Amino acid sequence: MRPLVVVAHGSRDPRSAATVRGLVDRVRSLAPGLDVRVAFLDLSDPPVPEVLVRLHHEGHREVVVAPLLLGSAYHARVDLPALVREVTSRLPRLDVLLADVLGVAPALEAVALDRLRETGADLADPSLGIVLAAVGSSNAAANAAVTGLAERWHQRHGLLVTPAFASATQPDVPAAMAELRAHGARRLAVASWFLAPGLLPDRIAGLAGPEVPMAAPLGTDRRVAELVLTRYAEVRSSQVIPA
Repeated sequence: MRPLVVVAHGSRDPRSAATVRGLVDRVRSLAPGLDVRVAFLDLSDPPVPEVLVRLHHEGHREVVVAPLLLGSAYHARVDLPALVREVTSRLPRLDVLLADVLGVAPALEAVALDRLRETGADLADPSLGIVLAAVGSSNAAANAAVTGLAERWHQRHGLLVTPAFASATQPDVPAAMAELRAHGARRLAVASWFLAPGLLPDRIAGLAGPEVPMAAPLGTDRRVAELVLTRYAEVRSSQVIPA
């Protein structure tokens, strides 16, 4: 069975790497026969090339890499594939299959809504405005996926919701809050479209203010771990690297 390398972005905030490691432990608990490793693109250790080289030195010749990313932007489309190509150019006998990102999957939507409910927010309250907070990207399609998620929450659950981004694009949190108030919101809450705590979620919370409850990240929820294993199974069954 091909080992699985779960790749996260990495952060200067130690809470982020700790959460990722906790999630990988959950993946291991769900697939006890699978060799699961953790790696990071930047800022945290171990880096992706080091883990791939180590697996090769241990005798593995087939590996699956699963990006722990919520959107298909630069890190998924450019950064991670480039790292994989660099390693396999040096180790041509190492076959690496690259799985799809986690993306805007229904299971993750459910986790995000559960995290929001855990703040005490009453989702049945028509005067509640929800800021759906995400990282933000220079990739328009990645941002559009978050906007689409907000629209689905409105259509399927009747929620008054608008996206907000921590970086790279608009609207930011103050603009999203102003839009919600303009549409009649008298109370506000922040839904978290982040996998782990860190500097950007903290920035979102600071902009929202202490009076606005903010949901915890998706974190180590079993449903996130199950989705990682689904991505692993998908790419193994296809036996091709997605474009």
